[in-house]
Amino acid sequence: MQANDWDKAAGHLAPECVIDWPCSGERIVGRGDFAAMQARYPTSTGWWRFDVHPVVAHADTVVGEVTVTDGEQSARVIAFSDVQGGLVVHQVGYWPTAYDPLPGREDLTRPIARVP
Repeated sequence: MQANDWDKAAGHLAPECVIDWPCSGERIVGRGDFAAMQARYPTSTGWWRFDVHPVVAHADTVVGEVTVTDGEQSARVIAFSDVQGGLVVHQVGYWPTAYDPLPGREDLTRPIARVP
């Protein structure tokens, strides 16, 4: 992720992984859509940086806290990942506040229930 090489980052996901973003009510299914979503995510500076804070692993579940910034905008995410065979099969990422999905990515996501 730090290298902004989205295809390489997606290699840590199971081929048919499920990534849920309840704050925007979106689900990403599969490595390809994950990589495309990351590449398409709007940035003012053209580069994303990821600062990893605590990471806790227990059995096949990993919880991580990460600050994501492009130098002008930043947010913190708490992500719960289920891991099988060394690959993430399901992840739920909670961002600081609920938000509407950005336009232009409907082809990469499916609607899910939103958090209040």
